[in-house]
Amino acid sequence: MSDEEWERFLRESMTGAADAPVEPSARARAVERRLRDGPDRPQGWRTYTPARPPRRTGRYVTGLVAALALLFAGLFPEQVIGWFGGGDGGQDDTPAAAESARPREAPGAEPALRPTLDDPFRGSPAARWADGAAGITVPAARATGWMDAAQVEEALLRSRDFLVAAGLDPRVLRGERPAKAIALLNPHQEDVQRYLRTSLSSARPTEETDPLLLFSRFRPQQTRLVGDVVRTRGRLMYREGKRGAVEVTADVTFVYPVTPAGDGGPDAQVLRTVVRREVVMSWDDPARVVTEPGTLSLLSYTLEVTNGGCSAPTGYFVPPFGAAGEQHTDETRRLDPYDRSKPLAPAGDGCATATRS
Repeated sequence: MSDEEWERFLRESMTGAADAPVEPSARARAVERRLRDGPDRPQGWRTYTPARPPRRTGRYVTGLVAALALLFAGLFPEQVIGWFGGGDGGQDDTPAAAESARPREAPGAEPALRPTLDDPFRGSPAARWADGAAGITVPAARATGWMDAAQVEEALLRSRDFLVAAGLDPRVLRGERPAKAIALLNPHQEDVQRYLRTSLSSARPTEETDPLLLFSRFRPQQTRLVGDVVRTRGRLMYREGKRGAVEVTADVTFVYPVTPAGDGGPDAQVLRTVVRREVVMSWDDPARVVTEPGTLSLLSYTLEVTNGGCSAPTGYFVPPFGAAGEQHTDETRRLDPYDRSKPLAPAGDGCATATRS
């Protein structure tokens, strides 16, 4: 061996050869064996595995189910609403708070449910309104004009009695004479007494002598009420009027569920005639005005009606059973009969088209 080869041998013995294999440690050999024998090998952070092509069968099934669901909802909307909203079609039956001031907006939309003989108010805001006189709010009394607080309270209650006798008495609703309401009117108010005589005796009333201006009436041969409940919402207001009188203003909406007269069976058509009335009454000082104790004078009375007929006056409300399209309504004036946020429209504005009933 030459001197050069001997020196290289000694040097490599001290530092090791550049390409000599390195024996792994025992720990490194154990880790390598565990990774090789394990079920899943971890991917390196730069490795990439192509995605599998999507299976289209599930998408087709989902689309078919959605299409069938939409078809069923279109054919049976009331049943679908009932599934998600309870037994009465999802309508909120929480009683509405009494109206103490003019609301700022109309009631919200209700589920589009048809009224039935068993539930004539469903699908309308009246489902949450009070029955009869309970829906007419009477304010607290205070001394006003010629009356002390106790007398004002009595005047307010009698004013409500007049509204009940004129718009809720079952006999009056069947077309009978409104005797109780007339008894509360000042017999010395000649113009009103003349109106009463003409309107209640004429077979062909005019717009000025129509008894519906004050009284709610249906012809029993054509229409009957569904059940014995009329829903109402409104309030009384008062102030001092002329000559110290106590002037009471009533703004009340009445909802009458009706069906054709006779036995129409369980599937009989049910409509709601909605009437909003504004009546201004004066409780006059008997020392200044000729009147009778316990009676009121009428200053004005007007109304707004939907589903009550749009033909010439007959003295009765005429619901359009099976002929909603035959009403001669004014398509340019649309009316939400449950919207009490707006003042009552002046009389003579025509027969508006109701946006809901």
